[in-house]
Amino acid sequence: MTLTQSPVVTADEQLTEALLSGTPCPPVRDVLGDDLASAYTVQELGIQRRTERGAMRVGRKVGLTSPAVQAQLGVDQPDFGVLLDEMQVPADGIVTGHRLIAPRIEAEIAFILAEDIDDPDPEKVRRAVDYAAPALEIVDSRISNWDIGIVDTVADNASSGLFVIGEQRAKLNEFVPADVTMAMTRNGEEASRGNGAACLGDPLNALVWVAQTAADLGRPLRAGEIILSGALGPMIPFLPNEPIEATITGLGTVRAVLNQEKP
Repeated sequence: MTLTQSPVVTADEQLTEALLSGTPCPPVRDVLGDDLASAYTVQELGIQRRTERGAMRVGRKVGLTSPAVQAQLGVDQPDFGVLLDEMQVPADGIVTGHRLIAPRIEAEIAFILAEDIDDPDPEKVRRAVDYAAPALEIVDSRISNWDIGIVDTVADNASSGLFVIGEQRAKLNEFVPADVTMAMTRNGEEASRGNGAACLGDPLNALVWVAQTAADLGRPLRAGEIILSGALGPMIPFLPNEPIEATITGLGTVRAVLNQEKP
């Protein structure tokens, strides 16, 4: 089999075309099977292509940490993706000029690291955190109709889209991530509710998991990186001109709105 005929290259080409065109592609598990390692290879190829065009790596996101979200998507384990600077929305949360296919939104905790994590021991991981902030992740799928399994979402950079980080900050000695509660509204009406325990039992468990996984893959977490913990509750559709606001106890509020303007 030639390189251009390999399943990894085929999946990469399909997802790249979907990202650039805004037209979703069929599930890449059709070509990758259940090969999770190949899915992460596809993910890295896509990230490398975007960094070659000028994007910068700024962190990682943990996905599929909430049982509610796992149930929504029919998967049974976490995954992770790479955050790029071009994915970050300003703190005002106004989303415009981005090509999105079928966006959904979820509330999370953002951990910002003060130290490299070469040894993902749980206590060392905790000490590496500079501060936390409230965050919204706008997830999107380049796979048609969100027809995804674990291989599809991993290859598709963990279904990453955009993210917003709120302006308030808290040190880990100022709040307990596992004990937070989250309420998310759309147009002022509650649309999702959850808590820290919904994220692998504790959002810090998600941070430890991605630190360990990233180290195993040879790309350990580095000082300055933003780590999105994973959802604290069910995600909801992110629709034009319907303001979203999430409040996380101990961390404050973060907002987003999808501007109707076309990219």
